[in-house]
Amino acid sequence: MTTKIAVLDDYKGHAAPAFAKLDPAKYEVSYFPDTLLPYGHPSTPQAEKDKLAARLEPFAIISTMRERTPFPAELVRRLPNLKLLLTTGNRNLGLDLDAFKKQHVPVAGALGTSVPAGQRSPTGVPDSTTQHFVTLLLAAARNVPADDLSVKTGGWQTGLPPFGLGGKTYATLGLGRLGASTAKLLHLAFGMKVVAWSENLTQAKADAAAESVGLPAGTFTAVSRHDLFSTADVLAIHVVLSDRSRGLVTKADLELMKQDSIFINTSRGPIVVEQDLLDVLRRGRINRAALDVFDIEPLPKDSPWRTTAWGGGDGSSQVVLTPHMGYGEGSTMNAWYEVQVDNIGRWARGEELLFPMA
Repeated sequence: MTTKIAVLDDYKGHAAPAFAKLDPAKYEVSYFPDTLLPYGHPSTPQAEKDKLAARLEPFAIISTMRERTPFPAELVRRLPNLKLLLTTGNRNLGLDLDAFKKQHVPVAGALGTSVPAGQRSPTGVPDSTTQHFVTLLLAAARNVPADDLSVKTGGWQTGLPPFGLGGKTYATLGLGRLGASTAKLLHLAFGMKVVAWSENLTQAKADAAAESVGLPAGTFTAVSRHDLFSTADVLAIHVVLSDRSRGLVTKADLELMKQDSIFINTSRGPIVVEQDLLDVLRRGRINRAALDVFDIEPLPKDSPWRTTAWGGGDGSSQVVLTPHMGYGEGSTMNAWYEVQVDNIGRWARGEELLFPMA
């Protein structure tokens, strides 16, 4: 009998070349590029949960993309045939690892190389998410999407940017690896003043974060939550989604921001209360925003993010949207799936898995 494998949420077919290397006499691979409504999302009706469970029930091995289809305990218990769960990345907060352990289902991640993380040398080069963040920031700051559309449709300039980035205040909510990496780049490239806040951030920790990216202590300034939002010319979300950070940013925070400021989120949509952000941007309370992440992904066709005429003369904000592209690049995606296929072979031979998580 063949082992049934499900490959989930691979929108553009990056996984196929790697999984095609599996022996078809031993493995039957099915691809599901469409993401069903997340099992753990509050708005998911029971019928959709049942649909997802029925889709996944026949499979012994599931390959999933980090934090696209969540696997809470309730779903894990409904998968009696599951023997191995593979995910991209080195963590996936959408997985209930305790539930997998109770069901005796091993879970393994996949980085962009087969070399374990502790054996790799840091390069100091900004990663994909940092690069995409800067792309969004410059697109929003320089009015690129609107001007591009105008030129292509017979128009010309749509307006001048309110300000350049040089010497302005960059406010980062979160100063971990990505927060510090992005702050370093903007400080060095544009001379931006960097302020930061998170629930446990102190000036000593901010100094340590600066030093970790090769900058002197004092380059990053820890400030209050109020000052983070009220002084920001550019405000970015750089915290990990967790129970503590879900809904962390509310209308009260957003209303503190300057009229001509820029709001950017490349972290996770649910960190910000979506309806609050929609309300603030529909009223043009913040001049510009750029988003790569949303509460539900892919966005439903009737999502207000799709149907609102952003910046269309009704007073709403200029909004730049990208479809969660900050997480990786083609070469990285291909490497992730090569590691997953490698792990399938290791599992079949009873060998230790690469990047085990549970």
